[in-house]
This record gives sequence, C-alpha cells and structure tokens, in this order.
Amino acid sequence: MIRVSGLRYRYAGKGSKWILDDLDLEVRPGEYVLICGPSGSGKSTLCRTLNGLIPHFFGGRMEGRVIVAGLDTREHPVGELFAHVGLVFQNSEAQLFNSTVESELAFGLESLGLLPAEIEERVTQTAEIVGITHLLHREPHQLSGGEQRLVTIAAVLALRPEVLVLDEPYASLDPANVARVREALSETHRRGTAVVLTEHRLENAVADVERMVVLHRGRVALEGMPQDVLAEDVTDLGLSPPAVVRTAKALDLPYIPLTVEALVSAAEGRQLPADLLPHRPAGASTTEETLISVQDVGFSFGGRPVLRDVSLTLNAGECLALVGANGSGKTTLVKHFNGLHRPDWGRVSVLGSDTRRRSVSELARHVGLVLQNVNNQFFKLQVREEMEVGARALGCYDEAWLEDLTEWFRLAPLLERTPYQLSEGEKKRVAFAAVLAAKPEVLVLDEPTTGQDWPFRRALKQLMDDLLTRGLSVVLVTHDLDFAEQCADRWVLLAEGRVLATGSPWHVMRQTDAMERASLQPTQSFQIRRALGKRSIANAEA
Repeated sequence: MIRVSGLRYRYAGKGSKWILDDLDLEVRPGEYVLICGPSGSGKSTLCRTLNGLIPHFFGGRMEGRVIVAGLDTREHPVGELFAHVGLVFQNSEAQLFNSTVESELAFGLESLGLLPAEIEERVTQTAEIVGITHLLHREPHQLSGGEQRLVTIAAVLALRPEVLVLDEPYASLDPANVARVREALSETHRRGTAVVLTEHRLENAVADVERMVVLHRGRVALEGMPQDVLAEDVTDLGLSPPAVVRTAKALDLPYIPLTVEALVSAAEGRQLPADLLPHRPAGASTTEETLISVQDVGFSFGGRPVLRDVSLTLNAGECLALVGANGSGKTTLVKHFNGLHRPDWGRVSVLGSDTRRRSVSELARHVGLVLQNVNNQFFKLQVREEMEVGARALGCYDEAWLEDLTEWFRLAPLLERTPYQLSEGEKKRVAFAAVLAAKPEVLVLDEPTTGQDWPFRRALKQLMDDLLTRGLSVVLVTHDLDFAEQCADRWVLLAEGRVLATGSPWHVMRQTDAMERASLQPTQSFQIRRALGKRSIANAEA
C-alpha cells in the first residue's frame, strides 16, 4: 500500500538541511503502523509525502520515490491522491475552514462527488463514532483545541480512504476521547484500511498497532513488533517507554507487556521497586502569599455557560495543574488570569487587584500566558524580534535574561528565522521564551507538552523546577496527566465548568467518582501502584 524508497527531502530555503535522508519504508495493505521518534526526526515531513503535499505544496527538494495505493506521489497531484489518502494534520486549526462542524465533515465528501443522502449518513455516523454529535452546529474555531482535533479526525474518517495517516491524533485529547478515537482507528483497521499514525506518548498507541517504526535523523533506526522494539533501549533514540514497559524491565519480567492488565498478571507476587513509587514533585516550597485568587466566578460565551462558581487560589512558588476533559473550561479559566476574559460574576484578583480594574497589558506584566495554539501568539517576522517585543513594550527588557532564555530553549540557530515556518515544537519554545522575557511572577502554560517529544518534556520539567526555585509560580493546563503528576504540587479537577476536586495528584486520582465524572483516567504509574498494592499510595506520599 505504501512504498518509500531512498527518500530524501529538504524544505525550500537557503541552508535548509535534509529532514528525510535516504529513508526506506513499506506498509502493507490493511496494516496498522506507529511511526515515532523525537521532534525533528522527520515524522510530520514523512506524513506530508504520503498525500503529495510534499512536493506539490511545500516545494523544496525531493529525491527518491513515494508510491501510495499504486500512485507515484510525484506524478499525481494532491487532488487525485485525496481519493486514496486521508491525512490529519498535527495542527488541527490549519485544517478547519468551514462555518460549522457539520459542513466541515461534509466538505470532503462533497469533493468526492457523493450523493446528498450518503453524505448525510456518513456525517451522522462518523459524528456518533467520534462523539461530536453535540458539536455539529458549532463554529469550529470557537471550539477547544481538543474538540477541534476530534473534528479533523472525524472529517478524515468520514472519507473512508484506503490509507489513513494521522499526525499526532491524540494531541490535545483527554483520556476518554483518546479511548474513543483509539477504538475508531482499530475498527477502521479491522475493515481493511491501512492506518499510519505518529505519536510521542507511546502508551496511547503501542497496544493497538502491529508494527512500530522509529525514525532518527530522517532514517528508520529501528522497526518491528512493539514488544520487540520496546525491549531495546529506545531512550537513546529520544523515546520514553510507557510506565508498563519501564516497570516490566525493573521487575525483570520474561517479556514486555503493553497494558497495565498484562503487567499486573505477569508481575503477580513481585515487589514494586522503590524508585517507581510515588514521590513529591521537586518544586520549590510554597508560601502563604496568594498571587491569584478566583472567587465564585461564572462566565458564559455566546450564551453558553462555561464556568460555574469556580473558586481556587495560586500561592507563590507553587506549581498548580488544571486538569479536566476537553471543553471543561480550563482554557477559559486561565484567560481570566491576564484579563483576556472578565467574569460575568464573582471576582478574579491578581496580586490583590481586581482584574476588572486592570488592563490586559498591566496584567501581562505579572501573568505570562502561553496559548495552546502558539501560532495565534506570533506577530513578528523574526524569532529574535518575537522574543524581545513583549519585554520592550512592558518596559522590562533585559538582554542578559534574553541570552539565558536563548540558551535554555536552544533558540540560537533560530533567531533569524520566522516563527511561522518553524516546527510545532520549535514554535512552543519560542513562545515560552517570549513570555518569560517579561519576567512575570506567574507563568501559565496551556497544553505545553502537546506534540512534544520526551527530551522536550524532560527539559521543560527541569526549566519549571528552575523557575520555581527562582520564585515564580506555574499554572499548567494539561491532558498530559503523567507530566502533571511529575511536576504539579496540586491539581484542580474541572468538569463542565465546575471544580470537582483539588489536592495532590494522588489525592485527586484516588477520587474515582470525580475522575469518572471528569472523563479522566489515572496515570499508568498510578494504576500500576494501586494494582500491585505492595505499598499504599498514602504511605508513599507521606
């Protein structure tokens, strides 16, 4: 179904390096394949070659051959390949351009020339499978990032292509929606469709796929059945094995399980190693000084209630994680911290001052917000200018501090480039640095690990620890509960705009009813500790 031979590619532009370098890959008809590797290994670029976006749209220089469904992508235009290959982009918002979700799902079907009755049937059926029936009459660009991701996946699933390619499909999705999409992709595979997906968080994919391909520096570094690949040390290839794999190796099990259930069955009677037991995140000690106070806040958007009587506090030196399902109100809540939203009722105070009496620019000096889609945050044509502009506008420009940020985020090679043409991971790093340049007391990160590899996540955790040590406070908005478990002192669990629980990560995850109501699942590491039951989580936490 897919044959890639001697593929080399580099994007247009002087000095551009080879992103794919002599890559060979085959995917059989009906095969389910996971492509993984660190950021910059060529995953997204490879996906773009499979439907002809490379070379027909992106240009650049391409060598070698890509054959998909019997068609040479160099010789057939994107419009012709569209009937055979469906691609879900890494950036969902770039794929949405209709006025309603229903129109978005119907657009591709109309392009295929299907009859209205069949279009209606496919739209209805796919919306039910993906769980977005309630969104059909909404405007796509008013949805949360996770909801937008579901819409783009549904739109491509409705096409029923011979080859389905998904670039980070689970990014921005809460656990319940990840499970729903995983089942939809497995069913699509069972019907005979070839499915190719990329994913950084391996625990979301390895139990489903038949083959795992690891890219490194534009080439296939390792491939085989997931159990065989994960039996190797993949950390040198920029991958973090799932918790079940790390635990199996620590217990010296005779084979590599891919699910918690399989691990528990194989590990019966064995003692869980002490280094896999819970630990408190390595943040700075918090103080009683309250930086942000939210009191009984309510907020509606377009006549639809989004926040309902929300109350919380953020203390100096604290790392707080807001967790909850897609559309639970997390992003809306943090936009109140710097005045982008003002409460309909209740009160939000920053450093003791009511946000309704402060301008956005005043609040931005104290609360730095990195948006979920950082493309909406850029407005300069050079990375260097993007990093400097906020600090200069707020009167706190510090050249030495900018040099530190450039080193921390490995931005020196990017300073003269435009942020709009960077990879999604590089864009995130630029946005972090630009916000931190103003030296805010509070840093708010909305889905900071979405689409990010393990080295980035590890570096981000170290950066957050450094910032907390310097006295900053950090607010995480995230579906990445593994990352939140490692980093946050306290979680606030939201569902349907209400606070359901607050406390340490382990305290919140123990509240089964609240987690289920919020459509969240505990982390693999928490499930393993609870299932093996060799030491209680409460004693370990103490």
